[in-house]
Amino acid sequence: MGNMNLADCLDQVARVRGDAEALVQASARISWTDVERRAAGVAAWLVERGCSHQGKLALYTTNHPAYMEAVYAGFKAALVPVNVNYRYREDELLYLLENADAEAVVVHEDFLPRLARVRDQLPKLRAVLVVGDTGSPSTAALPEAVAYDEAASHPGPAPDRPRSPDDLMFLYTGGTTGMPKGVMWRQGDLYQRFGGGGLAPAPPDMDAFCAWIENPPQRLRTLIGPPLMHGTGWFTAMIAWLTGGAVILLDDPKRFDATGLWDVVHREKPTAITIVGDSFGKPMLAALRESPGRFDLSSIAMIASSGVMWSQETKQGLLEHHPSMALVDSFSSSEAVGMGMSVTTAAGTVATAKFQLSDTTRLFDEQLQPLETRPGVRGLVGVGGPQPVGYYKDAEKSARTFVPVGEHRFSIPGDWAEVNPDGVTLTLLGRGSVCINTGGEKVFPEEVEEVLKRHPGVRDAVVVGVPDDKFGEAVTAVVSVTPEGLSPGSLPDFVKEKLAGYKAPRQVVVVSEVYRSPSGKADFKRTRATALAALGIEA
Repeated sequence: MGNMNLADCLDQVARVRGDAEALVQASARISWTDVERRAAGVAAWLVERGCSHQGKLALYTTNHPAYMEAVYAGFKAALVPVNVNYRYREDELLYLLENADAEAVVVHEDFLPRLARVRDQLPKLRAVLVVGDTGSPSTAALPEAVAYDEAASHPGPAPDRPRSPDDLMFLYTGGTTGMPKGVMWRQGDLYQRFGGGGLAPAPPDMDAFCAWIENPPQRLRTLIGPPLMHGTGWFTAMIAWLTGGAVILLDDPKRFDATGLWDVVHREKPTAITIVGDSFGKPMLAALRESPGRFDLSSIAMIASSGVMWSQETKQGLLEHHPSMALVDSFSSSEAVGMGMSVTTAAGTVATAKFQLSDTTRLFDEQLQPLETRPGVRGLVGVGGPQPVGYYKDAEKSARTFVPVGEHRFSIPGDWAEVNPDGVTLTLLGRGSVCINTGGEKVFPEEVEEVLKRHPGVRDAVVVGVPDDKFGEAVTAVVSVTPEGLSPGSLPDFVKEKLAGYKAPRQVVVVSEVYRSPSGKADFKRTRATALAALGIEA
C-alpha cells in the first residue's frame, strides 16, 4: 500500500517549482507559489466553517482553475474531495450530495440556483463557495454563499491537521446505467498510480520524491479536454502536477470546440493532450484537415485517450499531421486504473481496443472466479495493484467489485475482454451491464459501434438493445451522420462485412446528435429511450 499523502507531495512541488506555471486557462496563469497559497487559504477557511476531519468537499463546476485549487485545498485540510457531474438535475444532485454527506460545495455561479433549490434538504452542508468567469460571481441565489476568491485570499496558513496516506478522495461514477456510486480511493494508492508521471514507478518515500521532483525525466504540460469532474480529466491532471508540470484548461470550458483546442495547443505548447475517444478525436482531425499547417503541433509528445475506444482510422489521420507523437489508448475506469494500454505511433500500430496484459491483469468468470488467460478465453477483466478501497456506503457492491484472490485483491468493474491468439493481449469487448442478449448470443455494443464509426457516412454511433418478440432483444444503432449522409439500410451489410451477422443492427435510428456525457461516454439510458420512441416500442 502507498505511504504518501498528496497534499504533502504537492507542497514539495510548490516549494521546488515556485514561480513556474501550475494552472493555465486563457489569460489566467497561476504559479505554483500562488496555487499553494490560495489552496492554504481555502483550506483554513473551510476548517473555520466547521468542516470535519475527512468531511466531504463537493466540486460542482466546469473546468476552472478553482477546481484543481480546491482539490489541493481539500487535501490540505484533510477533507475528501468529491466530484459532481454538472449536468445533473435537482434530483440527481440531491442524491449525490446526500449520499456523499457533503459538508462544503465549491460551485460555479451557473449552477448555484440549482444547488439553492435543494439546499434545505442538505442539513450537513456548512459552507458554499462560488466560482465564476469574473472576479465577482453572483451569490444572490443563495445568500449564505461566499465568493471563492474571498476564501482563497484568507491569510492562512493551512490548518494544522494530521494528514495520512489513508486520507480519501471520492470519484463518483455511473448515472448512465444506474445511480452514481462513490469510488473511495486512498491518497497513498493514487500516488502509487500517478507518481513518477504515471508510467515510471513512483518514488518510494518523501525523500526520494523530493529528489525526483528537482529533476524528473519530464515535466508534463497537459491540456485537459474532458471535464475534470470525470476520472480521465482529473487523473491525468494529477499526473501532470506530480511531475511539477502544468495543467492547461481549454479557454471555453462550457463546450468542446476542436479548433479552439488547437488554438490553445498553438499558443501554450502542451506536451500532452487528454481526450476521450473519437468524440474528441474525430472533430480534432476534421479541424486539422480544414486548416492544414495553421497550428504548431511540435510540442505534443502524446495524446492520451481513456474511457471509450478510439478508432484506428482517427489515430492514423492525426499522425499524418504530426508523425512524431504517440497516441495512447488507456484501458481504465474510475474503479480500476491500469488494466491495459495500447500505443500507436507512425512507426507501428496496435489494433483498436487491443491491450497488453499486465502482471496484475486477469480475467474472471461471472462467479468472479479466476480464468486461465489462454487464447480465446472471454471473461471479466480484473486488475490488481493499488486500487480503490470500495464504494461509499455500499458494502454489497464493494464485495462484488473488489475481490480477494489469495494474497492479492482485484478490482472487477464489469468490463469484458477476450484473450487474443498471442496469449498476451486482450481485445476489449465492453461493459457487461449494457451487453445485448439477442437470440441467446451476447453482443457488446462497443464492438458494433467501432465498426459503424468506420463507415464514411457515420459521424458517431451508440448501440443499444430494444425488446424483440423473436430474439428477445434486437441490436439497434442510433447514429448521427456526416454531411455526406448515408442510407441507413446500408449499415447492417457494412457491419456484416466485419462481424458475425447476429451482431449487425436490425434497426437504425438517425439523430442529429448522439447522446454522450460531457466526458464523451455514451448515455445508454437516454439513447435507448430515443430508440424506443423512434421505433414506436413501449419499454
